[in-house]
Amino acid sequence: MVSGIHHITAITRKIQANVDFYVGFLGLRLVKRTAGYEDADQLHLIYGDAAASPGSLVTFLAWEDGSPGRVGLGQPAEIALSIKPEAIGFWLTRALTQNIAMSGPAQEFGEPVLRLKDPDGIIVKLVGEADVDGPAPHVTKDIAAADAIQRIRGATIFSEKPTETAAFIAGHFGYREVAVANGITRLAGDVADVLDIRDASGFWTSAPGTGTIDHVALRAPDRAAVEAVAARLATEEADETNMHDRKYFYSLYVREPGGALLEYATDGPGMTVDEPLEALGEKLFVPKHFRADPEDVRARLPQFSLPGEERMTERDLPFIHRVHRPENPDGTAVVLLHGTGGNEASLLHFGTKLAPNAVLLSPRGRSVDEGYPRFFRRLTAVTFDQKDIAGEAEAFAAFMEGANAAYGLDPERTLFVGYSNGANMIGAIMLLHPGIIRNAVLLRGMNVLETVPEADLSGVNVLMITGQSDPYGVYAGDLEAHLRAAGASVENRMLAAGHDIGTADMELARAYRERILG
Repeated sequence: MVSGIHHITAITRKIQANVDFYVGFLGLRLVKRTAGYEDADQLHLIYGDAAASPGSLVTFLAWEDGSPGRVGLGQPAEIALSIKPEAIGFWLTRALTQNIAMSGPAQEFGEPVLRLKDPDGIIVKLVGEADVDGPAPHVTKDIAAADAIQRIRGATIFSEKPTETAAFIAGHFGYREVAVANGITRLAGDVADVLDIRDASGFWTSAPGTGTIDHVALRAPDRAAVEAVAARLATEEADETNMHDRKYFYSLYVREPGGALLEYATDGPGMTVDEPLEALGEKLFVPKHFRADPEDVRARLPQFSLPGEERMTERDLPFIHRVHRPENPDGTAVVLLHGTGGNEASLLHFGTKLAPNAVLLSPRGRSVDEGYPRFFRRLTAVTFDQKDIAGEAEAFAAFMEGANAAYGLDPERTLFVGYSNGANMIGAIMLLHPGIIRNAVLLRGMNVLETVPEADLSGVNVLMITGQSDPYGVYAGDLEAHLRAAGASVENRMLAAGHDIGTADMELARAYRERILG
């Protein structure tokens, strides 16, 4: 059995910062970008050497603005990458000049190690490994072959059952114990990479989230080897296993006795199965089992730029938000406000179909009510927290002032589209802060203000789309009346629909946008 690490998968909160670190700073190559196999709305990036060799791959699932996890028991905790020992000085200087959090060099098991932290706080160790020659080190304009990362050196696993963890990995995946020091049992594979099993007894338990390593994948020669291990585990008192065809490899997942998730993945067919070596990482791939329109999926995934590419820098503004920049922007923008239970990605596919060449800005509501993101708190089905509405409307007005400046949005050429709670928020903002919103489409909107202030909405264009069988539809007329009284030009279209939105809403909204924005 040939043993070794195939890849290591972790979770990031900000994909652009992640790309800047792993591609821009470390000089790895982006070799694949896909939608997640479990969730098409999750971006998955794979970095590696110039040839996307198994044993060089570090992958990230993007939980954009997701909650931070906690490193602890039953979890991989460090990523180690091999460099030539004489390259330590180069990386020390590079980290210092680029303000990368770093400590060392220090000796670990007789090797010089620089400990870095990536933007999510994950520890990445650069290990000076004697006589290392990676299969295809990635050379960049400022990282020469002699200094480049060669391959994965190893990973550290925190376990409160270190003896059982080590025995499980050695028994099923071909590793062998080679050293013990400072509470760490070092296992080595056939290709000279290592797994360090750290005795973390008494440490706190891990919690999934951003800034944590999800799993370590070990190398299998072929599918038969994966199935043989699965069969062997089935006869033992091992944790439940499951097998998957991930297109680029076939694998099984299992938890070792200490709780850490391990994957056993085949070397083939590899990353070049759907794009040539010279074009690796350029195209987004969506797993076929979702039967999804790739453009719809692309709109919901966070955008990023590789080093040297033109980029729109995301700003730190009062609302967590997503910005989607089209390939050929036409100078217009669409701001999308989701309904109860949605988030900043929920309406992006609606936005791309509504206005393919518009910049899309989609914020996440900050009022978490009954576990769901909302733009303000609901007291009953038709009564709302008035202080929350006022405070969030004021914060949103400030958010839009910052967003207009940061992203170059023209208020006169911006259309606000809200669904349900988001539509209600837009209606409240127009009446509480006139001038922020000039053009709006309200999908299933209603008035939520108990006291409506006097407002001048002259020149404001509003399309309301109401469902005939929507239980909240009877309240739409009140909002329409208040907007008209303030001077807005309002159209209220009735559809044979309920509270959900569909193709008819899209067609009405698109025609309206073309009429008012051209």
